[in-house]
Amino acid sequence: MATLSIIMQVIYVLIGIALIWVVLLQESKASGIGAIGGAAESYWGKNKARSLEGTFEKYTKIGALIFILLSLLLNILM
Repeated sequence: MATLSIIMQVIYVLIGIALIWVVLLQESKASGIGAIGGAAESYWGKNKARSLEGTFEKYTKIGALIFILLSLLLNILM
């Protein structure tokens, strides 16, 4: 049981580091002055899910879910 706990803790730390990295790679949500003139609604804004930013958002959601589940599981095991 101790080995499983150590393996899960290592995975937990790696997921945490990966989650920090993915969040830092994302662009800022502040549209700035471009939102006043309607510049925020561009081609990239409409097809966000297919862009690199959309991919980062998806990885952030998946990573956060795994991180939370591992937190709960490690808390139960300890």
